[in-house]
Amino acid sequence: MSAFWHWFIIIITLGFTAAMVWLFIATGRARVPTGTNEEGEETTGHVWDGDLRELNNPMPRWWLWLFYGTVIFSLIYLVLYPGLGNYQGVLGWSSEGQYQEEMERASAEFEERFGELLELPLEELVEHPDALRMGRNIYAHNCSTCHGSDARGAPGYPNLTDDHWIWGGEPEQVFTSIYDGRQAIMPPFGDALGDQGVTRTAVYLQQLAGQSVDRTMAEAGRRHYEQQCAACHGPDGTGNVFLGAPDLTTGVYIYGGSLDDLRHTIRHGREGLMPAQRDLLGEGRSKLVTAYVLSLSRNGDE
Repeated sequence: MSAFWHWFIIIITLGFTAAMVWLFIATGRARVPTGTNEEGEETTGHVWDGDLRELNNPMPRWWLWLFYGTVIFSLIYLVLYPGLGNYQGVLGWSSEGQYQEEMERASAEFEERFGELLELPLEELVEHPDALRMGRNIYAHNCSTCHGSDARGAPGYPNLTDDHWIWGGEPEQVFTSIYDGRQAIMPPFGDALGDQGVTRTAVYLQQLAGQSVDRTMAEAGRRHYEQQCAACHGPDGTGNVFLGAPDLTTGVYIYGGSLDDLRHTIRHGREGLMPAQRDLLGEGRSKLVTAYVLSLSRNGDE
């Protein structure tokens, strides 16, 4: 927060509080002219329509002291906690700090309760009903937003129920993808290949996936592929799990496998990010999610 907004908030907050206190003091000291009506009730002397008289009913004193009490409470709060611009309060409290404290306490309780289960190897956790049930709950709360409640993915997000793994499908590889995250970049080749080269390369990719295509165009695309793509995806198109370069022979595409989708990918490139769950889930929960995801891919569904 800049110095301007820091002081702006302080002045507005304290100025408004002081103005309210002054208003109540000033109105409390104001002398109201009084009189009485025919019933002997005290009035302010204001008369409307000839016979409507305003009664003099000041607020009860307890209500006024209650207001002053709230002012005192607010001032004490602003001293102890954040509320005045960049001032953090003498207690040093912050919502982020409280969140971290609660997360650490929850993680410690989780590890204490399920420590024995988490000691099992991933291969055993994949077959453990309790681990899969917990992993499914963790997945639903943290992963389903991107990969879907059924884990079948969406454009840009991999299907987790099949056996196609960009970064490798071994238990430790899947755990690393979840725990440490992954970032893959497909650079754009539109300028290097031109529109015709992009189309020819896309046709060759369809041929690699076993589709029936124009052989002449695919042969022309093969030369482009060998020059621009083979370094990452391999001469045979089977990919490279160390680079996150997908296998192009399976016909499984995260961003779509139509000719237009492939041309868009080649021309403009793609950037994929799997955020690391290290800080959010921790090692134990990441292992349970890994076991659940592996169970989905091995069973083909939930």
